[in-house]
This record gives sequence, structure tokens and C-alpha cells, in this order.
Amino acid sequence: MFWWICWLLILRLKCVVQAQDENRVFFLPGAFQNVSVSGNETVQAVTTGIPSEVAFVTVQLHTQRHNVTLSYSTTPVFGLSSTAVDTGILLPLLPGQTSFTLFLFSADGSTVTSTGVILPFSNTDPVPGGCNIEFNLNIDPNIYLRYNLFETTIQFAPANLGYERGDSPPSCDTTTGTNTRWRLQYDIYRYFLPENDLSERSLFRGVQTVADVDGMVENGKLIMTLSSAERSTLVFTSIPGQGVIYSVIVRDPILNTSASYVPVHTYACSFASKLDGCQTLGKITTKVFFTIAGLAGLFVCFFGHRFFKSELFCMGFSFSAFFFFVLITRTTALDYDIRLAVSAVIGVVGGVLLVMSWWRFGSVIACVVVIGLMLGFLVASTVLFTPLGDLDVFRRSDAVFWVTFCSIMIIVPLFFMRWPREGNITTCGVIGAYAVILAVNAYIYTSLSYITLNILKRFLNNNFNAMFTDVPFQTIDYIMMTLWVVLAVAGIVLQLYRERTRPFFPPSPYLMWLQERERRKTNVLDPSHHFPPLPNRLLARARQLTKRMEPAGEHTPLLL
Repeated sequence: MFWWICWLLILRLKCVVQAQDENRVFFLPGAFQNVSVSGNETVQAVTTGIPSEVAFVTVQLHTQRHNVTLSYSTTPVFGLSSTAVDTGILLPLLPGQTSFTLFLFSADGSTVTSTGVILPFSNTDPVPGGCNIEFNLNIDPNIYLRYNLFETTIQFAPANLGYERGDSPPSCDTTTGTNTRWRLQYDIYRYFLPENDLSERSLFRGVQTVADVDGMVENGKLIMTLSSAERSTLVFTSIPGQGVIYSVIVRDPILNTSASYVPVHTYACSFASKLDGCQTLGKITTKVFFTIAGLAGLFVCFFGHRFFKSELFCMGFSFSAFFFFVLITRTTALDYDIRLAVSAVIGVVGGVLLVMSWWRFGSVIACVVVIGLMLGFLVASTVLFTPLGDLDVFRRSDAVFWVTFCSIMIIVPLFFMRWPREGNITTCGVIGAYAVILAVNAYIYTSLSYITLNILKRFLNNNFNAMFTDVPFQTIDYIMMTLWVVLAVAGIVLQLYRERTRPFFPPSPYLMWLQERERRKTNVLDPSHHFPPLPNRLLARARQLTKRMEPAGEHTPLLL
């Protein structure tokens, strides 16, 4: 056994990639091989020199966007072939067998570039998909993935215990004792590809990094561990444009052995779509909307408290637009662009109403509470964006999640009662800087946008609580986080310094007008006190237009 392990490690370190010989390609166990399959040909995948200690092998083939078929026979037959962008076949070996041949086809008739590997396993290793009763292969080591705008779902068949060459596989569901497949455990791993990188080269490099057990354990992130009694279906939040590789590693805790299912990848978007596909994710309307929002956020960040009416309009716009976007999406089937336009119009109305309420009533506290709720919303979203949001207590109960979210959101405005000016300036800096981050996200993907996007998705999707919502944090995210902090701190410090000698809040224009009118009525020395009322002045002006006024006074020139 020791010499076989050494032999396998040597092959992995060498990573020999042989040249493809027309319609035949040779694989070495543990070494990756690039394969090109044209639409009108069949490529034979040949492997020789398999040691006798190997009980079964898994053959993996990965492409970026085109389906490829892996078959036992020269003609793909249902039950004897597998077709996907990430596909694999598990091949139990017969006594004395040292080689085998599989066949590769392009599923859609186009030329496909792929990378593949053959992984050997011993008779003590679990057999991935060995107890399959749901999918088309008898033994199915594949992970089945589907996605939409909100969620990405993976599903896989249960594994079985390992067995010797030529022996019958152990029974799957006769008993549930420790000597059956029910003792097996499943580790769910996830590996993020580099952000903003949709290249085939990046995918192949990632697949080669995590295709086997050791690579995924070392480089991937363990999401959770399932027992054999739990359902083998998991749901994650979709991250359009971000490459993700999912893998399942089945472990035998008694024999301390493990085996890997065939990893699958997704970008949560389509390369074939000409509208809003992987290459053109950002809609023009979204870019325009968030670009304007980013410019407004930059203004609020540095000048929001000084121009209080402008700040109120921006906060009222954000609150109203978000609320009605959720309401319209939940209750109608309008197109995205129409929903965004209607939400923007309603946002303008909401901003004007907030400004007019302050102009008419002059209640600073009421306006500051609304602004504090905006900051509370962002703080609560940030708290639940951390790994805290993936705790089972929040994933399994919407009630617990929303009670916690609302509690955090309401606590923040309480501090505004004691320090209203400082709280308002802090809100301007933090929310204004985050609006700039969202504007950058319209052009360059950053995970920070999911601070609020996860909350929006949870509002819109009834089953979002079952999803894992953590997202990758890579170089661009740390840059954006630094930018957020720098802008927020700079805006807060600048406004606190500039407003230190000014009144806490500007007075209400309506109340000032009332005071000025009362002053003019009571102050007889004020020249404006002798002005006739406005209606009388307008009537006199109209009469001048329709009636010639007779001159009065002396017309004779005065003699000096």
C-alpha cells in the first residue's frame, strides 16, 4: 500500500499532460489531461498500468460552458453515459484489470475544450454515488447543480462502502448499523474562483486545485457536514458572475478513509444569453440608477448635514424606492426595467414628502429618526452579512431572523435622541460612502453589495432562509472595504469640523416665515409693515394694465 501511495503522489506532483493523439488521449491516474473534442468526432480516453490495489476509479471531465458526454460505449446510451459541463463516471475494476477505455463526445456539436483527471481509490475508500436510486447511472459520483437569480441548489446520490475487486457491493438499505453505508458522513465544500475572472484558464486552474480530496480540504471552505440520515440537497445564495466550485467528500469515520464526488462549478449566469449573460451582467438601467445614486451618496457623505434638505430628499428617496421595489416585485410580474423606473419615481415622491414634512412641521427629531432607521438598516444588514447570519437559528426560522434584524435596526436611532447632530453626520458618512460602493459594484463586482442584496433577496424569496449566504472576500473586496472606511471617516470628520460652530440643525423655513410675518405685523418701524397685503398689490398691478393712470401734481416747470 505504501509504494502505491508514493507512486500516486509522484504522478500528482509531475502533473503530466500528454499531447492528444488525434481521436485518442491517454490518461495517467492522478494527472490532469487537457482534451479537445470536436462536434463530429469521438475521442477515446485510454488508461493503462493501473495497480492491483486500486478497486475503482472516477473519471472527471470539466468544461466551462459546453456540455460534454462521457460514455462507457461508442454510442451514448441512457444509463451508460453522463452529459454535463462537469461530468464523471465511476468504474469498478475487475480482478486483473489494468486498463480501460471510455469515450468522449461533444453534446451540442461544437468544439469543446476540457480538462480531465482519473482518480484511483482502494477497496477501503467509500464509493461516491454507490447507492444511487434517483439519477440515471447505476453508480453516480456526480453532483447535480441548478440555479436561478436567488438560489443555487446542489444534490448528490448517497455513497456506499468500499469493496474488493470482483466482489458484490454491500447492500445499501437492508440495515442501518455501523457496518453499513449509514455510518458514512458527507463534508460539503465550496471554493471561490478569482473575482471578475470568467476565463476558461482560471476555471481549469481552480478545478485542478480542488478535484481530489486533499486539494479541496486544503484550499476549499467546509460549509457543513451531513450524516447519511440527512437529505443530500443543499441550497446556497446565487452570486451572478462569481465562479464557484462545489464538492462533496464522503468519509468513513471507522476506517478513516474518504473519496471525492465530481466537483461542479457555476457562475449563476448563462454564457449563451445575449441579454444579461455572464459577459453583460449589468443592465444599462442598473448602471445609470446606481451611478446617480453613487454621485448623490458622495455629496451626502461630505455635505449632507450642511445641505439638510438635500440629505432628507436622498434618505426619503432610498427608503421609498427600496420599499416599493420589494412591494412591486412581490405583487406584480412587471419587467425589471419598469419596476426600477416605477420605484425611482415613487422614491422621488417619498423624498419630496420627507422634505415637505420637515419644511412644514420643523420636527428635527422625527426626521432624524427616519435617518437613524436607514443607518440601523445598514448596520443590521452588515451584522447578519457576517458568518453570524449563517447560524442554524437564523437559517431555520424567518421569525428569529426578522426579530433580530428589526431589533438591531431600531436600537440605532435611540442614540440619535441623545446626540442628534453627531448621529446625523455619522449616517451621512456611512450611508453616503456605501452608495459609492454600490455604484462601483455596477461596473466591477464586489461582495460588499451583498450586505443589502441578501436582505433584498430574503424579502423577495420565501425560501431564502434555507440558503447559505456567505460570499467570497478577495482582493477587490478588501480594497472596496478600505474605500468605504476612508470615505466614511473623511466625510464624518470633515462635517463635524465644519459644523462645530453652527447651529445643530437649520431652522424650518415655514416656521421662519411665520415668525417673520408676525414680526412685520407688530413692528411699525419696519418699512415692510406699511406694504399693502399681497392680494391688494396684485390687484393694483392688474388695474395698471387695464386703466390709464392720470398724472397728478404740477406740470409747470419750476423757475429757479
